Amino acid sequence: MATYDHSFAIILGKNERKMNKPLAYDVLIIGSGSAGLSVALNLAKDLKVAVVCKSEIQEGSTFYAQGGIAAVLDDKDSIESHIQDTLTAGAGLCHEDAVRFTVTNSAQAIKWLLDIGVSFDKRISASGKNELHLTREGGHAERRIAHAADATGKAVSEALIEQLGKHDNIHIMPQRVAVDIIRNRERCTGCYLLNTETNVVETINAKMVVLATGGASKAYLFTSNPDGATGDGIALAWRAGCRVGNMEFNQFHPTTLFHPSVKSFLITEAVRGEGGKLLLPSGERFMHRFDEREELAPRDIVARAIDHEMKRLGADCLFLDISHKDPEFIQSHFPTISKRCLELGIDISKQPIPVVPAAHYTCGGIVVDRFGRTDLAGLYAVGETTFTGLHGANRLASNSLLECIVYGTSAARHINSTIGSISQPSNAPNWDESQVTNSDEDVVISHNWDELRRFMWDYVGIVRSDKRLKRALNRVTLLRNEIGEYYSNYKISNDLLELRNLALVSELIIRCALKRKESRGLHSNIDYPDLAARPKDSILTPGSV
Repeated sequence: MATYDHSFAIILGKNERKMNKPLAYDVLIIGSGSAGLSVALNLAKDLKVAVVCKSEIQEGSTFYAQGGIAAVLDDKDSIESHIQDTLTAGAGLCHEDAVRFTVTNSAQAIKWLLDIGVSFDKRISASGKNELHLTREGGHAERRIAHAADATGKAVSEALIEQLGKHDNIHIMPQRVAVDIIRNRERCTGCYLLNTETNVVETINAKMVVLATGGASKAYLFTSNPDGATGDGIALAWRAGCRVGNMEFNQFHPTTLFHPSVKSFLITEAVRGEGGKLLLPSGERFMHRFDEREELAPRDIVARAIDHEMKRLGADCLFLDISHKDPEFIQSHFPTISKRCLELGIDISKQPIPVVPAAHYTCGGIVVDRFGRTDLAGLYAVGETTFTGLHGANRLASNSLLECIVYGTSAARHINSTIGSISQPSNAPNWDESQVTNSDEDVVISHNWDELRRFMWDYVGIVRSDKRLKRALNRVTLLRNEIGEYYSNYKISNDLLELRNLALVSELIIRCALKRKESRGLHSNIDYPDLAARPKDSILTPGSV
């Protein structure tokens, strides 16, 4: 079965300087969400594979995903309809080949998940057939969302993790944070990892490395994401010489729970899909003033509408009401939300839910092809950390987990077909920390972290201007210089690595936003309110900015 390791540190020399024994794998996968585990489980069983987890294996965005997975599964639906909905939501920037590739493989992705034991909700059809219960979410013309109540990510994550026990070639490495990619000339040959339990940097050599580290929504003060969403993979790839694209398109989920006792709790899109109504504090509906689809409009439209009304009224939050539905329906469809809200004194079967928008999904990322290949040979990337062209200027609801499965499978197949011709790389030099000391002022890290997330929220949020973006660029440049000096002089830590990565990714977001002289999808700039005549991706290349 899959094995766990907690330390390879050994003590060498009279000064007890900590060094790590280099390890070698065929494939090193950094990230244990649905993207990373889809790669791992589809790799050939004769390959030696390591899966790196920031904390424990289940901690990641996949585990907390509520809504579901979009796929063409009903005779009333069609591939062309799903493609069109994705292109419409993407506001002219989706790559149609990537959309078609993903949607065409959607039914097979769901079949694979069913085969490995994901417990999607079922229903008895009018003909007496036991079939998947499909729900509808904003931007979709049909009911095509396979789900497990309102905890789909948990069901997917648990099934994937259980499958690891059947693969004794997969080695799980928890409590590790990636430091930097190791490259030999024009090829990736491994990665340095910080073991956060021993504070030792380990050297891992590998024929292939896969980045599956998720997005960068922790760049913002308010987010629905877990704490690990700090853009690590994007930063690693950029420092290794890879392009990134469309980083300005940060999706803000329209509805996260507003409560003083809760840091961030998502209220799934499916609540609106099943009839939930958005209300002002007065109880008045408002979405009809912004889009004819009302609550079923794509997320960017709904988030901007809520942001606009909150600012207009000076309101701390707005409300999402599903209480007009039967209590049994609410409990069966949204048990997780019902339970959590009730713990906080909110009975959603009787009263509306206070909600605010929050940073939710990074639509851009590392530029990859349909096999997950980056610009650096031997380095792959899958999932939210990538820019595949699927999401364009705005991700269609429930296409994210689908992308993880489809591209994870594709990357694994490509690795299986090519890794036989790759020689095991020679051992890379051990990490050298002989010139640095322990920090006595870690408070600098926490202060910089807070400053970064606040100005990103204020200046690079749902609605932007060139003045705000330039102010943010000046601030992030100063911060990165300060962080760089700190990084050069002190021993690294998890917090320092995350801050370093997040500051870099924030700069990439700002630079992409400044390149876009229009308002499109998730990028709304009051200085350029109209669409440009010709849609164009924002691509950044290391060394050119």
